[in-house]
Formats: sequence, C-alpha cells, structure tokens
Amino acid sequence: MNANHASSARMPTYFVPHGAGPCFFMDWKPANTWNNMAAFLKGIRNELPALPEAIVLVSGHWLEIDFRLTGNARPPLIYDYYGFPPHTYELEYPAPGKPELAASLAETLSAAGLSASVDVERGYDHGVFIPLKLMFPEADIPVIQLSLRQDLNPEAHLNAGRALAPLRDQGILIVGSGMSFHNMRGYGDPRFTPVSHAFDEWLSAAISAVPAQRDALLRDWEQAPHARLCHPPRAEEHLLPLMVAAGAAAEGRGRRVYSEIILETAISAFRFD
Repeated sequence: MNANHASSARMPTYFVPHGAGPCFFMDWKPANTWNNMAAFLKGIRNELPALPEAIVLVSGHWLEIDFRLTGNARPPLIYDYYGFPPHTYELEYPAPGKPELAASLAETLSAAGLSASVDVERGYDHGVFIPLKLMFPEADIPVIQLSLRQDLNPEAHLNAGRALAPLRDQGILIVGSGMSFHNMRGYGDPRFTPVSHAFDEWLSAAISAVPAQRDALLRDWEQAPHARLCHPPRAEEHLLPLMVAAGAAAEGRGRRVYSEIILETAISAFRFD
C-alpha cells in the first residue's frame, strides 16, 4: 500500500535492525552484505497505511537514568561510530524535531509512573539517522528520539511502550531500532550461527504469541536459548527497543517481517499491528 497522509488508520509499530555503523552508505566486503537489510528498511514506507505525522524512535545508543526525549527543534547528528570512512561523518539527515510533542510525551510517561524529561540539546545518534535515511530519505517527517533507561529493565520498557500506544491512532509511527543479535565477539564467527538461530527462533515465536504471553516471555527474555551469548550481560541495549515497540502494540499481534544470516549471525525485524 502506498503511504499518504489521507489515511487515519492505526499505525503499526516496528523493531528494526540498524546495521553496523554507517554500513549502508559505504563499501563493504562482500559488497552485498547489507543489501537485503537495506531493501527491507526502504520497503517499510510502502507497508504503512499512511505517511506518519511524526516518528518516535528509541535507539540502543542512548541510555539515561530516566526516560528522555529529544526536544530540539533542529536536532544535530551524533556520529557515534568510529573508524569508518571520512565521508560517513558527513552524512546528513535534517529531519525536524517537534518540541511540543516531546513535552507532551514526557508528561504521558510521567503520568504512567515512568520518570521522563526533555533534553533540548540532544541530537539524533546513528541508531536513528542511519535507518531513517533509508526508510524516509526526504527527512521531512518530525522525529523524536526516546532514550532507553540505564537499568535496562524489560518491564519498564514494555510499560513505556504501553503508555505511548495511543500515538498510533494519531498517525505517529513508533520504531525500536537495535539488533536482534548483538554480541560483538560473535559477528563473523560461524560458531554463533546456530546459537543466534536458536535465540532468533525463540524470539520470533515469542513475538507471534498472544499479547499477554508475548509480554511475559519478553519480560523473561534471559531464559531464552543462548540469550546471554546473543546479548551479553549489561549489553542488551540493542534488544530493549523491541520491548518499547511490543508494549506500544498493546493488544496487536506481532510477526517477523525480515530475517537473514549476516556476518554469520541470524538477524530479524518485527512488526506489530
């Protein structure tokens, strides 16, 4: 379905992989490593009922004591990746912020018992602008980044998503940006292929379960097969954005919409309707 602003249908929520640094915008060996992931991200736009009025994106690259939201009207970019070609530090994504929405969302989260505030200086990290450059390359949709909480508590992030769920009926797209597998020592190691596959299959089954069971499984994700090999202790920040996307789904059902073996590891994306 081609997205346009005419529809008022409920927005889905997504958990998407954002790749490795600026991987989509540089040469890689083999050259096609990230092609399928890039094609998936580019295709999301046409799977929406309408173009979003705004995007709320939670990235695995911003952690704070409490939940924070970007309140900058013109957020700068944070090139928080290292050792990549010089041109990747010149990438642009001039999407506007929406300070009044950020303030409203901070109030919504606080009303739900989740301490939240607005950061008027923070820019977009690469977990935001790298996937959005593919999803919405025109950079004309307002974006608000939501932080993770430093405690990485699954229930808190599910609850944050639940508090934000009404945004879906306001034409606002909620996106979790991370990686379903994120052990830096595992990438490129074929011993992690079966390990990551087992975890990925568990995660996909959990996402497709009825919402109450799904949320219970996600709360206890550490009990999944090889969970801590796929997301080492205190390094699960790339999985926690999934909790926000799942919480925002409320009673909507989830499903895996992309999956691939990249760098010898299983990587997936999920959509909730």
